[in-house]
Amino acid sequence: MRRREFVTLLGGAAVLGCPRGAPGQPRDRMRRIGVISYENENDADERELRDQFTARLRELGWIEGSNLHTDYRFAGNEARNMRDHAKELVDLRPDVIFAGYQAVIALKTITTTIPIVFAGGPDPVAAGLVASLAQPGGNVTGFSNNPPLIATKRLQVLKEIAPLATRIALMYHPGYSSGALQFLAELQAAALSINAEAKGAAVHNPAEIEDALAALAVTPDGGLIVYAGGSTFAYLDKIIASAAKHNIPAIYRDRDYVVAGGLASYGTDGRESYRGAATYVDRILRGAKPSDLPVQQATTFNLVLNLKTAKALGLTVSDALLARADEVIE
Repeated sequence: MRRREFVTLLGGAAVLGCPRGAPGQPRDRMRRIGVISYENENDADERELRDQFTARLRELGWIEGSNLHTDYRFAGNEARNMRDHAKELVDLRPDVIFAGYQAVIALKTITTTIPIVFAGGPDPVAAGLVASLAQPGGNVTGFSNNPPLIATKRLQVLKEIAPLATRIALMYHPGYSSGALQFLAELQAAALSINAEAKGAAVHNPAEIEDALAALAVTPDGGLIVYAGGSTFAYLDKIIASAAKHNIPAIYRDRDYVVAGGLASYGTDGRESYRGAATYVDRILRGAKPSDLPVQQATTFNLVLNLKTAKALGLTVSDALLARADEVIE
């Protein structure tokens, strides 16, 4: 049951509430934007997020084929495709490029002039994408959905559900290694403080997913945290089935994993980040500079629990954790 809607973004009222009549460049000519994603074009999650982005642009008056032309590029979960696609978009000289976090890393090495708006990813300051959250200082700004302490918070939830888990694996796709390794460093520090250990488990395909979970299941104290992106999205069902097969408690970023049978998720709603990014694209098309648009971070999180999966794993979810959940699947 969905108990409450949750995600608000820092400064959201001021940032997202930009009036449609705000001064800026005229809309009587066709504007061009680029959109680049690390995912597959037909991935259901990617498509839903993209729909949120385009819907928000329509609300703000940007109509495809009327006053807006959009060029799309999809890397198909292949890091080697990202730089080529990024260069293709830059060569088209769009007014602004909207990109997922991995794409921004590639774009940043190619252009310092075309405005870039991103959604998702870890700390953009630590990644070198912006000078600071309040004053990005260059041609990049956007919305981060992995703020500091998110790894610590996911570990805390996992330990509440499965207190015996002391060997924690972070499963991630190597194409997301920049953000995943930041996440892992925080996770390892948090695990050490509670006498646990955390290690990375890079996976490309179903065979590697199975091998990683089989190794984790050698002793009964294993626990899994899944870093979303790449193959961890593409093989969602495989990860959930293998975790169940090996009796491993796992926590994910997104609700979709829990609906599909995963134990728990704790994270933000990517749809809101994409809608916020569309609002930034609108402001840039009106004449705003990305250096003047502060990077936004999610401040509220969504906890989803699957009681059926917990029961199958022999776990008891406490009343206190149930009371904090935004949604419980029974």
